[in-house]
Amino acid sequence: MSTWQTAPPPAPPRTRPAVRPRTAAYDEGVRLAAGLALWAGLLLVGYWWVQDGGVTDVSTPGDALTSIGRLSGLVGSVLLLAQVLLMARVPVLERAFGQTRLAELHRWVGFTSINLVALHVVTVTWGYASGSLGALPRTIWDLTWDYPGMLLAVAGAACLVMVSVTSVRMARRRLRYESWHLLHLYAYLGVGLALPHQLWTGADLTSSGTRTAFWWTAWGASAAAVLLWRVALPAAVNLRHQLRVVGVVAEAPGTWSVHLAGRRLDRLRAEPGQFFQFRFLGRPGRTRAHPYSLSAAPDGRSLRVTVADAGDGSAAVATLAPGTRVLVEGPYGRLTPRAREAGRVALIGAGVGMTPLRALLEGMDYAPGEAFYVERCSTTGLFADEVDRIAEARGADVLRLRGPRRAPDSWLPPLSRPVDDATALRSWIPDIAERDVYLCGPAAWTDLVRRSLAAAGHPSSRLHVESFGW
Repeated sequence: MSTWQTAPPPAPPRTRPAVRPRTAAYDEGVRLAAGLALWAGLLLVGYWWVQDGGVTDVSTPGDALTSIGRLSGLVGSVLLLAQVLLMARVPVLERAFGQTRLAELHRWVGFTSINLVALHVVTVTWGYASGSLGALPRTIWDLTWDYPGMLLAVAGAACLVMVSVTSVRMARRRLRYESWHLLHLYAYLGVGLALPHQLWTGADLTSSGTRTAFWWTAWGASAAAVLLWRVALPAAVNLRHQLRVVGVVAEAPGTWSVHLAGRRLDRLRAEPGQFFQFRFLGRPGRTRAHPYSLSAAPDGRSLRVTVADAGDGSAAVATLAPGTRVLVEGPYGRLTPRAREAGRVALIGAGVGMTPLRALLEGMDYAPGEAFYVERCSTTGLFADEVDRIAEARGADVLRLRGPRRAPDSWLPPLSRPVDDATALRSWIPDIAERDVYLCGPAAWTDLVRRSLAAAGHPSSRLHVESFGW
């Protein structure tokens, strides 16, 4: 059981400007520009729809349904391409948004786009049937077999629906991560199969040179982003660095650290707090990538990741032999010093979520008294000896909160005084509202910490989160 503890009063903050103000402004500019570009695309296709009589051409039920179908198809197409870009690992977007925020946006945009595509299919088909339910079967047959590209579009829509259904939270719980990840890649196939139909039969897309240029540029840029950042760059990284396993060390029951070495790792540009997608060759499941965070600050000569047995084949890392070849994609993530704005930081995590925070504690630039490391653990903390050595050498404060959760709506263990989570947090870190907070752990747990941080007066703009689980 954790006893009630009050941290010593913090030293007066040093008078220095916010950390990396230019980087923070740049990332904010990228986020603003990305949002404006998406809205501009949506408004432009909406304007073309209105220009083509989308509002006025509703004299019959069939015309009204067809008009709704055209608009939903146009908006859905823009969002599908936005979804592709969110999946493409574009570095400028990765650095500006971070993986957690990109995943949230991808989920929202994905479900919205696929729903619009489904609405497009239903309303256009029903409209071509002049609003008659009885004529639908014949209309579906005629559209599928007689219109250019429609058979491919049907297959593409089926792929997108499959991805959408398997991404629903209830379905995801029933699937292994590897299976879900493989199915998720069918989104690329679905988007690609829809292209011939849009370019051959979509008058809204090709009725003028401006529209044709817009759509071809959008499709071309999306395809180029995938080929460049998901295919070419990982291939170049692996050819350059030739990563191999050096050794595997058991850190705790069901948790192992994998030590890696390679060539010219100083040019990998990895930062503390980032993660890679790993494929360990020479074992089952080698074709499927797994995301693992760096658990030590990269030194230009080696890398270390720490893996917990999460039931998705991760336990197989315990059997990796030295010399095993490793393929990687990355580095990814914004849980890095890049996101920092304040002088003081708090690193709060639980379980294997401590891996990127341990790397940050080691590799982040801070003065004595500026870093506070909080670990939520059931028994012994992960990397306890390493963390204590780093904290002593660099003047960081460490707080370990051991024991079972005291209540379903709390992220803390039982305390000797019955206070709420926010009050407890403020007692340990009185200046929590002025710090940058780096948070990593299970998604449900991080949500509870978010709430207590907000209740303690911490601004969300200084909260940097990475959740694990899928």
